[in-house]
Amino acid sequence: MIPRLITMPHSHYCEKARWALDLSGIAYVEHAHPPLLHMLATKPRGGRSVPVFEHDGKNYTDSTDILLRLDALGANLYPLDPERRRDALALEDDFDTVLGPHARRWVYAQLLAHSRLLLKVMTPGASTLERIAYPAILPFVKRLIRKSLRITPASAERSLGLVHQTFTQVEQRLSDGRPYLAGERFTAADFTFASLAAPVLLPPRYRGCMPGLDEVPQTMREEVLRLRATVAGRFALRMFEQHRGASSQPEKHASQRASDSP
Repeated sequence: MIPRLITMPHSHYCEKARWALDLSGIAYVEHAHPPLLHMLATKPRGGRSVPVFEHDGKNYTDSTDILLRLDALGANLYPLDPERRRDALALEDDFDTVLGPHARRWVYAQLLAHSRLLLKVMTPGASTLERIAYPAILPFVKRLIRKSLRITPASAERSLGLVHQTFTQVEQRLSDGRPYLAGERFTAADFTFASLAAPVLLPPRYRGCMPGLDEVPQTMREEVLRLRATVAGRFALRMFEQHRGASSQPEKHASQRASDSP
């Protein structure tokens, strides 16, 4: 069986896993599902959220577990030096637990009032049935997202502050002139930061589905531009530009997309 990656089209954690897979050279099929409906595919495989990676008869239900599996298979996603490897893993964990959730909360707070835009980013790659049904259930999904992520104006503002805090920490780390976060070469620390910062930067070379800068509300657009202008924002955009471009790994291993089977 060709390995299968179960995703939501817009998920930045899925972009992290997708980027790792593309770097690994392993051919895979991606199955995309909108929020809530994704659980029909993830729960039978032992996961609740996305991404879920099916490989060699096993299911990997966390993005870091997926990266570690690929690294064990020879993808070389982490530094070889033990100290630098620990550093990269610590950075990855911090980005996973702080930047990822808080970028997500702030962006949802900006977009939940814009149903048409949500449909545009949540349904690409979904099955025909999912795309037909989703407009009817979107109001319920929006309420569920607001409740489960505890989205309020105050919580969104706190989350934006934590995003800025992470960007400041990345800027401080880069202040010594290093080209990458955990050594002299591109590793999981770099593409984890770039992937999980993507919702607040809207990078053009994001391989999932993000709204365009001209499609988001003005207040969000202004904040995205502020974050893009920071040292950390420019670094993340450079990672996409240099390591996620049109000539990057996906074309080398014929990665496949599939949407009509669960």
